[in-house]
Amino acid sequence: MPKFDISFCDQSVAIVTGGESGIGKATALRLAQAGVPVVMTFYADKATADAVVATILQAGGKAITAQTDVGQEAQIEALFARAEEHFGPVDLLVNSAGLNMSGVMIQDMELAQFDRLLRADLYGPFLTCRRLVRGLDKAGRGGRIVNISSIHERAPRAGGVDYDAAKGGLAQLTATLALELAPRRIAVNGVAPGMILTPMNQGALDNPQALRAKEAAIPWGRAGTPEEVADLIAFLLSPAADYITGTTVIIDGALSLTVAQGA
Repeated sequence: MPKFDISFCDQSVAIVTGGESGIGKATALRLAQAGVPVVMTFYADKATADAVVATILQAGGKAITAQTDVGQEAQIEALFARAEEHFGPVDLLVNSAGLNMSGVMIQDMELAQFDRLLRADLYGPFLTCRRLVRGLDKAGRGGRIVNISSIHERAPRAGGVDYDAAKGGLAQLTATLALELAPRRIAVNGVAPGMILTPMNQGALDNPQALRAKEAAIPWGRAGTPEEVADLIAFLLSPAADYITGTTVIIDGALSLTVAQGA
């Protein structure tokens, strides 16, 4: 159960990319629990996405899925058309779909890998944000966007040139759009998680010893949960966060503050 109640406008409709697992799934469930109709995208795993929607419907919420490659412009147009057909204009957007770092050093990285990750983690948010703004302009409404980044937008890792570059770009996309869109009452914020217990950390989930070793590096002493991130996202999308735009909120148990400690 959520730790606090959040209210939304009766006309709000949300798109959550990457809604079949991890932070995207937790966010879709959280928004639906708050009464917001949700359109959640998935890339390949239809059965898992359908199971999330079934959970929402059984609890009395509203949700549909849309298979989408977020790096493809035509598929983003189809996604919004599907959302508008079912629920009306979309005013809330969560960009959670993405790929993790490849672990490949730059001398060995093929251009196709770099392009693949940027299409998912940076092109995708650009395309969805642009389409949301166009729809809101047509409807004469404001809205709210949350882009899921990472502490690695500022804390690079060897082997992460693809992921770190994409997340660094996403931070600037978020800040720039906040400036552009504030006069139209479209808020744009980022959320930068640290270690969250999602499939991106499957190795730690499957190995208690590995999990303990990683958690030992976190000042708060544990990894975060997708539900904790979803609560933050829901707040940033809600009217309660009306005056918050152009910021990225770090949720990492102070992990990112440990850079250069002990040296």
